[in-house]
Amino acid sequence: MHDIKTSVQARLFALQDLKYKDFQCKLIPTVAPERVIGVRTPELRKLAKELFKEPETARFLKQLPHQYYDENNLHGFVIEQIKDYNTAVAAIDAFLPYVDNWATCDLISPKVFRKHRPELLKEIQRWMASDRTYTIRFGIEMLMTHFLDENFAPEHLALVAGIHTEEYYVNMMIAWYFATALAKQWDAVIPYIRQNRLDKWVHNKAIQKAVESYRITDAQKAELRTLRVK
Repeated sequence: MHDIKTSVQARLFALQDLKYKDFQCKLIPTVAPERVIGVRTPELRKLAKELFKEPETARFLKQLPHQYYDENNLHGFVIEQIKDYNTAVAAIDAFLPYVDNWATCDLISPKVFRKHRPELLKEIQRWMASDRTYTIRFGIEMLMTHFLDENFAPEHLALVAGIHTEEYYVNMMIAWYFATALAKQWDAVIPYIRQNRLDKWVHNKAIQKAVESYRITDAQKAELRTLRVK
């Protein structure tokens, strides 16, 4: 029986792109460069699809923590292939404690979640109540992905605004969530900005991101600029 860990690592190193590795290392300062192989995302997605069909991949998913950043990303892309909702949630729960950077966190988006939004909302609230940086970030990201369009409810905003932390990567996601929410649900969201209901740094970062967005009108941008907190 060959070792699935060694096999997966060999396949990743066969796809290594050293220029891409250098580029990646600048984007993920929380990950040591020796833990980055440098595999481009399309190659990782392709490999994940191949691995998903192989029975031994279940063992790979259990071999946590992984040694390399690219293994973590591959793990995330394999989870995306899972067709059963409960299995996907269990796989996410097993993996999230080992996610150690924003990039891995943000790439995980199981397709099956789209068909199970009522149940997903409970999981999102559970993730957002975690004490782990990237579990919280993942929860907010799933709320942003699945609940800012036809499934939006104003109380979702309060869930995110209620998170107060010194964690940069959580605060960035809160700001990103509110900037995106301003673009999609302006009338519900703008009172949070007008009434300074977010922490100061998050408030200003959300405004900055919204003002940079092509989805926000010039009139809206003009108002947002007047609402920055000094």
